[in-house]
Amino acid sequence: MTIVFVSPKQRQKMFFLGITILFLLVLSVIGTLVFFSKPKPAPAEQIFIKPEIKINFEILDLEQVKGSLLMGRVQKEFTYQSLTDKGVKKSGTIFAASMDEAKKTLEDSGLLSVILEEVLIGRENPFTPY
Repeated sequence: MTIVFVSPKQRQKMFFLGITILFLLVLSVIGTLVFFSKPKPAPAEQIFIKPEIKINFEILDLEQVKGSLLMGRVQKEFTYQSLTDKGVKKSGTIFAASMDEAKKTLEDSGLLSVILEEVLIGRENPFTPY
C-alpha cells in the first residue's frame, strides 16, 4: 500500500483555489486594459463643422411684401335649410367665418327662417375604411 501524504480533499481544495486565482488574475488584466485604455482620436474628416448661416431680414422691407394681402379668417362649412319668400324650401351649404355671418348672408339673399348646422370636419372613427 502506498502512503499518500496529501489527502484527496486537500488536493481538491488546492485545485479550486488555483483555478479561482487564475480566473481573478485574467479578470483583473482584462479590467485594467479596458478601464485604462484611452479612446482613439477621430479623423479630421468626421468632425462636424457648423455652417455659417445668415438670414436676410431686409426682404421684409420690400414693397412686394408690404403690399401683399393678409390671410383671411378660416372659413367653416355650414348646411342650411330655409324657406324663400315664395314658400319654397331651399337647402344647401355655405362657407363663412362664423354662424352669425352665414345667417346674415343667407337672410340678405332673401331666405326666411334659416336653420344652420355646422358641418363637422373629419370622421368619428378615423380607422374605419371609406
